Amino acid sequence: MSIHERHAHRLTTRADLKEIPASGLRRRRYDIAYLSPNGAVEHMSHMAPALAVFEDAFGALGHSALVQTTSGNVAVEDLMPGDRIRLANGQFETLLWHGTMTLHPNAPGAKAETCNLTRIMADAFGYLRPSPDLVLGPTARLFHKANGMQALIGKDAAFIPAQDFVDGANIINLRPAGAVNVYQLGFASQQRVPVNGLEIESLHPGTAFSHGLRGEMLALYLSLFPHVTSMDGFGLMQHPRLRLRDLDLLDRR
Repeated sequence: MSIHERHAHRLTTRADLKEIPASGLRRRRYDIAYLSPNGAVEHMSHMAPALAVFEDAFGALGHSALVQTTSGNVAVEDLMPGDRIRLANGQFETLLWHGTMTLHPNAPGAKAETCNLTRIMADAFGYLRPSPDLVLGPTARLFHKANGMQALIGKDAAFIPAQDFVDGANIINLRPAGAVNVYQLGFASQQRVPVNGLEIESLHPGTAFSHGLRGEMLALYLSLFPHVTSMDGFGLMQHPRLRLRDLDLLDRR
């Protein structure tokens, strides 16, 4: 059965998860599909806090972003755990987790930084980078190299928020007219996933998140990622994260 056929026939189930109190916090729905230990694809929808640490894990890719699989290019919304995804190193790795959340730009109190998409025009970063145009979610990070970065962080490249590259011409903020879905992909560790020709960071909570979540809130966070049992289950971070403004330090060296 093809990827698209499996997607068309899947049945979304809702897990009866115990709600962990998070008094006073606004909640939102997170939709998750994951690969269980026995190889079955499981689905659940979970209400959890609408906090940046939670939303960061779901808001990377816009609708119709193209990812290469062993069956050819597939739109991100049609991917399922178990699919074999081509990584930036040319190897294929099994998708373990697929997350979805809905942005509501017209909701009371909605902030631009959490609802704006980033549209990158074709060839903005060079020939076929991307191709075609690529729409990314508010928490997407691009793999970026810069001269002198090795001296600054000990690596020759880092993941930088896509919104940092907005120039108003080839890379623009895009305010959706209505509710839209955004997505993220999870593997055994942090990966660079070619999407329309640009390398995007896969799911990883990052080192800062592990220091910011404790007790019941950490348990609630981990309940969104049934393919892991602890923060260590996300694997190593292959590349650090920076803001584009951090690269100004290179010009001052």
